[in-house]
Amino acid sequence: MLNVLLVKTVVAFGETLWDLLPTGPVLGGAPSNFAFRINSLGDRGLIITRLGKDELGRKAFEGLKSLGMDTSRVQWDERRPTGTVPVTIDDSGTPEYTIVRDVAYDAIEPVDAEADAVCFGTLVQRSPLSRRALHRLLDSLPSALRFCDINLRRDCFSAGTIAGSLERADILKLNDDEALKLRSLFGLRGKTPAAIAREARGRWALVAVVVTRGGKGAVAVTAREEVEVAGWKVDVCDTIGSGDAFSAAFLHCWMGGRSLEDCCYFGNVLGAMVARTPGATAPITLDEIYRFCGRKI
Repeated sequence: MLNVLLVKTVVAFGETLWDLLPTGPVLGGAPSNFAFRINSLGDRGLIITRLGKDELGRKAFEGLKSLGMDTSRVQWDERRPTGTVPVTIDDSGTPEYTIVRDVAYDAIEPVDAEADAVCFGTLVQRSPLSRRALHRLLDSLPSALRFCDINLRRDCFSAGTIAGSLERADILKLNDDEALKLRSLFGLRGKTPAAIAREARGRWALVAVVVTRGGKGAVAVTAREEVEVAGWKVDVCDTIGSGDAFSAAFLHCWMGGRSLEDCCYFGNVLGAMVARTPGATAPITLDEIYRFCGRKI
């Protein structure tokens, strides 16, 4: 079992952007949200991203620094603007995103980093430039744990990008809607999230697959076990960043040698706590997690 006190370095590769909410702009992007939450749990999150040399880029950079993020791998783009995403929120708090194209994170350049784990998704891979940079990073870290939070965004993925991601991943995290999309694209036979997870794990030789189900909790499978963990009922403000928080808590626990059930449990806890707050990066301390669920992460 790994030493739970050992700090791990986790590289998050991909988009930093502004979520343009009805209430105003909020700094976001799944990799940035994830890295922020990893930091808050006591590990070291390192974001590899790219911003435009514009006012939004400068504000994003200052925002990352104010969140305590390591900005040493933030790149600057002279031509492309900083990413923005207009967001609408439905009555259940679920966001709908409109992804703006040809922005700075579509042109991330190759960069080296030392890491115990790498987290990546599919949005940043819509661009060949950023996709090649990601593949080079993964190739340079053969012993790092590879965590794919698939994050399928409308018109920003292909079957080829998904397959390439899963072939490079060790752990796959997706939500129940994405599980159904995976089944449709690749002809999987499973009818339930657990069955789809089992089939995906075997097909792509993954160490683990976890499917988040919002308030219904999460299901996860490995070669030796399958767990289903209940969710939490909370007053939802919006769900932006909840999935990223789940991923951070799950991976933090996994790297610390916790059980698969604990990984899902604390993923659900942090995801639910984020859903109670506006945007993705409201501070949540370890003490607050303990008071919420009565257990130490």
